[in-house]
Amino acid sequence: MESLKKNKDFQHVYRTGKSFANKYLVMYIATNHSSNNRIGISVSKKVGNSVVRHHITRLVRESYRLKEEHFQKGYDIVVIARPGARETGYHDIDSALVHLGKLHNIYE
Repeated sequence: MESLKKNKDFQHVYRTGKSFANKYLVMYIATNHSSNNRIGISVSKKVGNSVVRHHITRLVRESYRLKEEHFQKGYDIVVIARPGARETGYHDIDSALVHLGKLHNIYE
């Protein structure tokens, strides 16, 4: 699993990509013309302190890692946590990620 790290990569996905949202997450996707996906996770200070933000980041990353083979390849994916994600556990984040993948038609 590759990560999006640079601000310009995030900005490119925001500008050129499509987005869908649900109660806990927002997902932007844009094609990257490669044979694998890159994922970027963004959790703002509105969601909580650094401990909470890191926890949510780890939940999203682990959920994607375990489901990675179900996602179609060739996309840059940016996942943004919404403030509602603060009170949730792994299963809620996991189902939210799968739900957004299905809305984007990249989850099989």
